[in-house]
Amino acid sequence: MKIAVVGAGGVGGYFGARLAKAGCDVTFVARGAHLAAMRDKGLRILSEGGDIHLDSPKLVERPEQLSPVDLVIVAVKLWDTEQVAASLRSVAEQGAAVISFQNGVAKDEILAKHLPAESILGGSSFISAFIESPGVVRHVGALQRLVFGEYNGQRSARVEDFLDACQRAGINAEIHDDVRRQVWEKFVFLVGLSGATSAIRQTIGPVRENPRSRAFLHDLMRETVAVGRARGINLAENYADDRLAFCDTLPAGMTSSMHNDLERGNRLEVAWLSGGVADYGRELGVQTPRNQAVADILAIYAQGTRR
Repeated sequence: MKIAVVGAGGVGGYFGARLAKAGCDVTFVARGAHLAAMRDKGLRILSEGGDIHLDSPKLVERPEQLSPVDLVIVAVKLWDTEQVAASLRSVAEQGAAVISFQNGVAKDEILAKHLPAESILGGSSFISAFIESPGVVRHVGALQRLVFGEYNGQRSARVEDFLDACQRAGINAEIHDDVRRQVWEKFVFLVGLSGATSAIRQTIGPVRENPRSRAFLHDLMRETVAVGRARGINLAENYADDRLAFCDTLPAGMTSSMHNDLERGNRLEVAWLSGGVADYGRELGVQTPRNQAVADILAIYAQGTRR
């Protein structure tokens, strides 16, 4: 497959490198110091599952510079989605499928404002990975999974082709026949993980071990389930219990990308995560006090603190 990866950070860098190593024709869209380092020394993935080094990855600075491709993976931070979506119109109109592995549930709604509806696939990524230094992506733990599918539930040739590419690359991947629900299932977990680890400033291990912080984690997810159900998403009423049990299976040192960004003084995605849950709750008349608390606690850090 010819694949473009827009955003070569933790998600895009890791999965893009694996696909490239397996023989896919992958072009990364990157910028700044990360782009410069990859041009100079290549892209290096440090992972317990095996390190990867792409000596000379294919790189461009802007999506408009892409040649025709089969698939575009969007992996930028959420605040860049609008701009990236607009820049992908040409490549999508040439027949490329576009799949976002970003956080949150608003991502595909933003893509649909700019791209043909038939070009958009739904998807979620499950991984703890981040840019450790320019040109270097660190993967923490063993979890590395992609779930994706057509919004109409069909197993199309393009999702089958992408599944085959992922499997050849050693990526744990699957096609889902109700991808809208699946994106919300990921959202429930992500809101809990990101909100708890960032507000408490700890990895998942200490959070889940203390009874009060464990209850806080559970409440963040329970409120998200209630909002999703109010929006018509087919989530089980006790789905937060399932996700809390899943949190117990994670490595104690695992954290969220938002917690990593907070520690590094970077801008945060809180407005689309706990803040998004609180906004949806107000619109729907669903109480979300725990998520509102996270949004309030992190408000002064939301734009980043690095000088």
